[in-house]
Amino acid sequence: MWWRIGSAMAGVAVCATALALLWPHASDAGAVLMAQDDPAHLSDLQLNSALRNDPALLTRNIEAALAAHDAGLAQSFAEVAEAHGVSVPDDLSRRVAEAVGEENSTGHVAKRFLTGLVTGNADDGASLSGTVAGDLFVFGDVRDVIREGKHLAMGEDTDRLVLGLAAAGLAVTAATYVSVGGAAPVRAGLTLVKDARKVGRLGEGLTRWAGRSAREMVDAPMLQQAVATGSLARPGQTARAIKAAFHAEKAGGLVRLAKDVGRVGEKAGTRGALDTLRIAEGPKDVARAARLAESKGGQTRAIMKILGRGALLLAAGAFNLSLWVFGALIALFGFLSSIKATTERLTLAWLHRSKARRLRRQLALQSSLAGAASAA
Repeated sequence: MWWRIGSAMAGVAVCATALALLWPHASDAGAVLMAQDDPAHLSDLQLNSALRNDPALLTRNIEAALAAHDAGLAQSFAEVAEAHGVSVPDDLSRRVAEAVGEENSTGHVAKRFLTGLVTGNADDGASLSGTVAGDLFVFGDVRDVIREGKHLAMGEDTDRLVLGLAAAGLAVTAATYVSVGGAAPVRAGLTLVKDARKVGRLGEGLTRWAGRSAREMVDAPMLQQAVATGSLARPGQTARAIKAAFHAEKAGGLVRLAKDVGRVGEKAGTRGALDTLRIAEGPKDVARAARLAESKGGQTRAIMKILGRGALLLAAGAFNLSLWVFGALIALFGFLSSIKATTERLTLAWLHRSKARRLRRQLALQSSLAGAASAA
């Protein structure tokens, strides 16, 4: 009996130790699993964990962003530090403010605007404004369609994704004018996706998806004819001919993608949107990024820099996280079962001892009575 009690108490100790070791991991895993459909909450949990493991993480990243002359990213890390109560040295904060002020200066903004207007490439808000301005006047989209359309007509390597995005842009530009700017976020989103593709910053998975969508939208023979007769000197006439080769009814997926990219750009800036396009594997990732940007605003770039795609979805597999929770539940079950077994065996031992004491008293009483009867 005492051996059985000892084994049950040992079980209590072992299970209690296992539960104490597993509980922190299981608690974090459970919280992450509960937050897997909420990008903002999910990123907060993972960021808190990263900051616990490396308190100097944000300061180090601010220094790196300033060294790379990326004032926007440095400001994003500073906002994350403020939101999470992490102190940043005053000297570093001053340097961030000076870098942001220089980047937003009139001369710098004008230069970047002209660069975006002429080249059609955007990597910040000013250059995006120039690129969107060119696309709104159909110059940029016509330029891209004629260039890629000529490659297609001559049997050369053709970037069908840029071709489809430019064709979709022509239709969206018309909608933007009709709605007096109501479709502007979509227009900006299409421009950003197109620019990300040009400079190689579009994720591989997203490139495959967008490429399939773009191929379905364009009537190649009709486009070849439009390109053969088109010219940048007649952008209006050329744009109408190109739009005739574009199947607008098949552009829904790309338009939704562009809308989400535009939402990210509005809240997290142009580079935040480009960072999203680089790590996204599909339109669902971009939609999650839009939800994250609407919640976190300027912090979005820093969050995605630290967590990567993990800012948008579970970085570890749900199965691995579930194992921590399952292990903790098993340890808890073992702990409770061991307590139950220990209680039952102690109670049984007490009952046996009580019965033995009563039996001894009865035997002693009987012996006394028998002795008294013999004496009588």
